[in-house]
Amino acid sequence: MSFKSDFHIHSWYSDGTMSPEAIVEKYVREEYDVIAITDHEVTDAIKIAEEAGKEKNLRVIAGIEFATLLDGRELHILGYYFDIENQRLRECLETLGRSREERNDKMLDVLNSMGYDITKEDLIQREGQKYVGKPHFARALVNKGYIKNVQEAFEDGKLLSSDEIKKLDRKRLSAQEAISVIREAGGIAVLAHPCKIKGLGERGSEEFKNSFDALARTLKKLGLKGIECIYPDHTREEELFFINIAGKYHLHVTEGSDFHGFNNIIKEK
Repeated sequence: MSFKSDFHIHSWYSDGTMSPEAIVEKYVREEYDVIAITDHEVTDAIKIAEEAGKEKNLRVIAGIEFATLLDGRELHILGYYFDIENQRLRECLETLGRSREERNDKMLDVLNSMGYDITKEDLIQREGQKYVGKPHFARALVNKGYIKNVQEAFEDGKLLSSDEIKKLDRKRLSAQEAISVIREAGGIAVLAHPCKIKGLGERGSEEFKNSFDALARTLKKLGLKGIECIYPDHTREEELFFINIAGKYHLHVTEGSDFHGFNNIIKEK
């Protein structure tokens, strides 16, 4: 019998479009054994999904995704099996949440100055929503009739990819901080979708492979415990390369789909 797992899923508590209960239903239908809800820097969905999973005989583990920086390079770090009530983790998430809200206020001002009449209320797209990210701005622009689809909002040089918006960044942890927070909460840290990391050289090239090897070695020293080797955007050759690197540095191999909901291809940036 095969063991099915997906350790990279986003709910509507961050930038996904489905409730935790609906996600559990989906994965039960597809006969998965274990999943992780890994929302961006929030943990609201975890307990809900865990309870829903118990009723359906689907194991749900705690997960999270941090956007981090290491030597100016953006890396996404996933955390698993941690205590969601850990004090340092809670304080960290509150700080990141405030920074995102401040960034969002500035983004609204920029869009308004461009002539797009978008309000905070337009960004709230379901009852009880607290998290707002760039995908919510894109959906609001669609709902107001300014653009035809969310992809338009992220076209180079326009709207959410304009120079004015790009200047408005939010606080990001260093990779070392994120790994430390996860470990202090009793969890393990895993490098997400390595194929997407920029600044390592052309994907698949020897430069990329050598650069990634060096990166994995550095992250291992910082306390990284795994690599998301199996990912939809990876070719089979890439999967094998990342698996070999994981083996070289005694890191766990994980699999994740980065599922954000049906017909939802725009993810938090």
